[in-house]
Amino acid sequence: MLLQRLNLCSTTPPLSQRHISRLLTRLLRQASQSRVQGSSLAHRGELRQAKRIVVKLGSAVVTRGDECGLALGRLASIVEQVAMLQNQGKEMMIVTSGAVAFGKQRLRHEILLSQSVRQALHSGQSQLKDMSLPVLEARACAAAGQSGLMALYEAMFTQYSTCTAQVLVTNLDFHDDEKRQNLRSTLQELLRMNIVPIINTNDAVVPPPEPNCDLHGVNVISIKDNDSLAARLAVEMNADLLIALSDVEGLYNSPPGTDDAKLIDIFYPGDQQSITYGTKSRVGIGGMEAKVKAALWALQSGTSVVIANGTNPKVTGHVITDIVEGKKVGTFFSEIKPAGPSVEDQTEMARNSGRSLASLQPEQRSEIICHLADLLTERKEGILAANKMDMELAASAGHLSPAMLKRLSLSPAKINSLAVGLRQIAVAAQDSVGRVLRRTRVANNLELKQITVPIGVLLVIFEARPDCLPQVSSLAIASGNALLLKGGKEAANTNRVLHQLTQEALSMHGVSEAVQMVSTREEVEDLCRLDKMIDLIIPRGSSQLVREIQRAAKGVPVLGHSEGICHVYVDVDASIDKVIKIVRDSKCDYPAACNAMETLLIHRDILRTPLFDQIIDMLRTERVKIHAGPRFASYLTFSPSEASSLRTEYGDLECCMEVVDSMPEAVEHIHKYGSSHTDVIITENEETAEQFLQQVDSACVFWNASSRFADGYRFGLGAEVGISTARIHARGPVGLEGLLTTKWVLRGDGHTAADFSEHGTMKFLHENLHVGQTLAEQRDSS
Repeated sequence: MLLQRLNLCSTTPPLSQRHISRLLTRLLRQASQSRVQGSSLAHRGELRQAKRIVVKLGSAVVTRGDECGLALGRLASIVEQVAMLQNQGKEMMIVTSGAVAFGKQRLRHEILLSQSVRQALHSGQSQLKDMSLPVLEARACAAAGQSGLMALYEAMFTQYSTCTAQVLVTNLDFHDDEKRQNLRSTLQELLRMNIVPIINTNDAVVPPPEPNCDLHGVNVISIKDNDSLAARLAVEMNADLLIALSDVEGLYNSPPGTDDAKLIDIFYPGDQQSITYGTKSRVGIGGMEAKVKAALWALQSGTSVVIANGTNPKVTGHVITDIVEGKKVGTFFSEIKPAGPSVEDQTEMARNSGRSLASLQPEQRSEIICHLADLLTERKEGILAANKMDMELAASAGHLSPAMLKRLSLSPAKINSLAVGLRQIAVAAQDSVGRVLRRTRVANNLELKQITVPIGVLLVIFEARPDCLPQVSSLAIASGNALLLKGGKEAANTNRVLHQLTQEALSMHGVSEAVQMVSTREEVEDLCRLDKMIDLIIPRGSSQLVREIQRAAKGVPVLGHSEGICHVYVDVDASIDKVIKIVRDSKCDYPAACNAMETLLIHRDILRTPLFDQIIDMLRTERVKIHAGPRFASYLTFSPSEASSLRTEYGDLECCMEVVDSMPEAVEHIHKYGSSHTDVIITENEETAEQFLQQVDSACVFWNASSRFADGYRFGLGAEVGISTARIHARGPVGLEGLLTTKWVLRGDGHTAADFSEHGTMKFLHENLHVGQTLAEQRDSS
């Protein structure tokens, strides 16, 4: 095509070299930007690349619930999103309904007004209550409402400095080649001038829709409603994306509202025989079947399609922008079906297999974990080979910091250490699920027990740290929880090998599906929205990752901490040797760890003493960059660079140093600037230490010990899923116990609630506690 166009140019008068260069540049740019017919976007993540977008607003989206008038608030939020995308460089087009509803409102008002005037003049006020409205013809309503609808759109878009243009079409405009070419040229010119075309069928003259006449062959779609109009228009204009907004969330595998109905995330042309359709929306002439047929026709012609809900007040304000950003909203139509199951299917498989895992005997769960530990050492070479590939890819990409590269790296010693930790977990698994915490004899033959049970389905999201996978998997197995893993792409090869070994170990007792690895292109935010399928989210990674997950997970609890701002306070009564050892280890052992020291608090009386000089010399020797706090800087003539914030997690060989007057002031500083992670006091004064341990409100508080001890392995937990700074459920390093919850089990002998009045219950309990066993005795006898 490009050569043909250049050959045509050769018949014209000679052009200058500059003109030829400009022409080539323009043609090459057009060729690179043109989308091949039939090649729709394959994945949701690619929707960000969509340049030309058609937004179809169904009647249920535009009109009010009484079908008389427009839903102004809803329409305003949609206009805002379209204008924002237009101002970002997208080419936006709107196919809208609403003229009939707007006209119905106007005509009803005019009829009521005229009737009231006539009756007031001829019959008196007494008959006003007998007025009745005639049945309004739809074409007349459309004629009366079209101008008002466009005026409303124009007024709304003007608020965002965006110009609009009205285009009315009928089915005949697409069947006539000349009219179709004129329509295309008009729309192209409007888009070129950065104008948003607003298209609607000319319902004032359009004939009634023909029943059962949606599609006529492969290359033609009949315009019988705005669904088919939007599809035809999107294909004619070579649009990248068609967003069809209606009053349902998307496409379901059965009619919405039924018990087993599930929203289909991605719909493939080959799946259309496996679905059933519900009733049409409350307004409009189309239905879900018409939407699906139109969407499939557009998809076949190269336009990607998403059907979503435009009436839900919780999402209307961002539904269009969310779709364009690739978020999991509505049903996405794709011609490419991934080889593996969807994340929803994986979660369902994990839950079902997890229940079987929880029902195994403790010895069987321990066997699985021990087998996984053996596999780690036996297949060590394969693991290291996969890890070497990840390391080489990460090094060539150059995106990871040295600290992240260190986390990504595995070594024989690290794998051996992992295996040792897994065997510790296997021992702890013997007494985890089903342990009786409390037993009460409420009455004769009526016994109440509180026992430990798994939480359910865990979602663990981790970055470039493959050693996290076998640790978390073992803890999930020991606690009988199903597990969904989402690892960083930096460790894709290592994670794949480790997950295969985990499933191989699980298969020895037929529960290989209990641990699933999410390998599809799922965004973290989309995973966090699975609130009906996931019971707990555990992020393992940077503070930015944790904060993003905490923001996104609105319906699922998140276990973890967003920052690790750990303090070490050197008291006036501190030992020199202990100070040097503890400060060095807390900061220099592993600076990137969340339990590394970030702020060093010094008692004022230590300044200008040999101890202070030794601390500074040690930090300089270890190449630790010091950032002076405001008070510390005021004591120095030539101070280090002043800290930009006292609430900074450096994650490197850097730390803040600040001066305090006393232990209570150190506690106050920690509460103000800390993250409730781990805080340390170094002192030989036992009374001061006890007050510090009691007053500091952090997950871990240490006396004369390095902050690096805040670790599940060092705590003897075998491994940890993370460190929590939350106030409920679990706090500090979270091991096996933190992945369990409880349930109450009551065993009776035909007892009913009527057997126990309030007075009777208190009597039974009193007698039980008076003559029965204590809690400790009950545990012993059990």
